[in-house]
Amino acid sequence: MHRGGVSEVMIETKDLHRSYRIGKKSIEVLHGIDLQIWKGEKVFLCGPSGAGKTTLLYTLAGLERPEQGEVRINGTDLYRLGRKQQAEFRNRSIGYIFQNYHLLPELTAVENVCVPGAIAGQDQIEAALSALERVGLKDRADHLPSELSGGEQQRVAIARAIVNQPAVLFADEPTGNLDSNTSKEIMDILMELADNKGVTLVVVTHDQRLAKIGDRTLIIKDGTIDSAT
Repeated sequence: MHRGGVSEVMIETKDLHRSYRIGKKSIEVLHGIDLQIWKGEKVFLCGPSGAGKTTLLYTLAGLERPEQGEVRINGTDLYRLGRKQQAEFRNRSIGYIFQNYHLLPELTAVENVCVPGAIAGQDQIEAALSALERVGLKDRADHLPSELSGGEQQRVAIARAIVNQPAVLFADEPTGNLDSNTSKEIMDILMELADNKGVTLVVVTHDQRLAKIGDRTLIIKDGTIDSAT
C-alpha cells in the first residue's frame, strides 16, 4: 500500500526525454524521467526556473510529445494513440489549468466552461453551471473574462478543467498571478477536488511552502527528479 492507502498507479512515465531546437542547437529539457503517481495523490513539482517543470507537466498531459519514452495515464499509453484518439482521451480524462487562465475573451464564464463539451459534441450548459457552482461562481456565469478579477478568471479556468469530471487534473502555477488570500482560495478548491472527488492532482509551483499541503513534493533540477519529499 502507498501513501493514503492508495495502491493504483494513475500516472507512469518511463525514460522520458524532451528537447527543443534553438537554431541548429538542440537543448534537452527532460533527461530520462521515470515517475509514478498514485490514484488520488496530490503531487507538487518544484524547482528553479528552467528546470523542466512545465515541460514535464505538458508532456504528462499530452500537450507536448516526447522524443523518447512512455506516458501512461490510468493504463493508457498516451503517445501510442492516434491524434484523434489522444484528443478524445485528454478531453475525457484530463483537466488542465494554465497560469494565465487561457479563457476566450469573447465568451462568458459559462460559455468558456462549456468549451470542452463543445469539442466533444455535447450540450453541457447544466454541467457547466454545476462546475461554476463548485468553484463559487455560479452568480457570475454571464460575465465576460474582462468583467472578472484574476481570481475569478482562475476559478472559471478550474471549472472548465473539471466540467468533464477528469481523473487527472494538471495545474501550471495556478496561483502565480494571484495575491496570497486569493491563492489560498484557489488551492483550497483544488485540494477539495482531490480529497472529495478522488482526482489525481499534479501542480507546478515555485513556492515550496505551498507545496507542503500536498502528499508529495518532487524537486525538478536540470531535467531530472533531483529529490522527493
